[in-house]
Amino acid sequence: MAKTTVFCFEKSVSLQAMMKKIMFKKAFFLILTIFIVSCNEYNKVLKSNDSAKKYDMAVKLYEEKKYFKAFPLLEELVTVYRGTDKADKIYYYYAYCSYHMGDYEYANYHFKNYVKTFSNSEFAEECFYMSAYTLYLDSPEATLDQTNTLSAIAEMQMFLDKYPESKRKAEANKLIDQLYLKLETKAYNNCSQYYKTENYNSAIIEIQNTLEDFPATKYAEELSFLNLKSNFLYAINSIESKKEERFQKTLKAYKTFVEKYPSSTFLPEAESFYSNTLKSLNKPKSNT
Repeated sequence: MAKTTVFCFEKSVSLQAMMKKIMFKKAFFLILTIFIVSCNEYNKVLKSNDSAKKYDMAVKLYEEKKYFKAFPLLEELVTVYRGTDKADKIYYYYAYCSYHMGDYEYANYHFKNYVKTFSNSEFAEECFYMSAYTLYLDSPEATLDQTNTLSAIAEMQMFLDKYPESKRKAEANKLIDQLYLKLETKAYNNCSQYYKTENYNSAIIEIQNTLEDFPATKYAEELSFLNLKSNFLYAINSIESKKEERFQKTLKAYKTFVEKYPSSTFLPEAESFYSNTLKSLNKPKSNT
């Protein structure tokens, strides 16, 4: 009797597992069928000459965040509906599709073109901001060329000039600060690289330019000290006829540093440069 009960139980479990597999397969094939039908419908509309259907499907796909599928439809509709009351919305979606797909260079072009084409649109301010924002997103890391960063700053500043009371003002200023920090970091890295490669004269020039361009930089104290150090090492390694002039510049760099940063952690090392500079200047000159 016990064996019969176990057999029935195992049979029941097996039947349930089989039913689950059947239900899963049905659900899978239903989803696959819907997907195929959907794809067929999309391809059918895409290949058709029915602009109204293309418009409806493009808007639907965009609102469903299916940007890669909406894009080719919108690309065609931009031309078809040019000059109509739908042109504004179509081009707005078209520019945003590029943005959502991660093509920031292409998106920047179309957001900028949107502003030129639809300057009186309710979306003009937003698209002006987005043209600057896409440049911000396309700005490379600080170790690379910063041409795009400069373009992003200029574009964002143009936006603020055009819309000084924009609700995006605070965010725009924040992004500009981040972009300037990237430029500062790039300049600081250049200064450090010249110093590390013992190109002291170039380091001095680059440091002075950086401090002039970014007077409030967070690297100011370190760069001021590096300027002193580079001047000292440049003088030490100079030919005799150039040493006095360069040691005098070292004294000037020392004075500038200690006056601006009297409590700096770099002060002990700065004092050693000052002391050695004085010794070198007071050293009897060779008659040879």
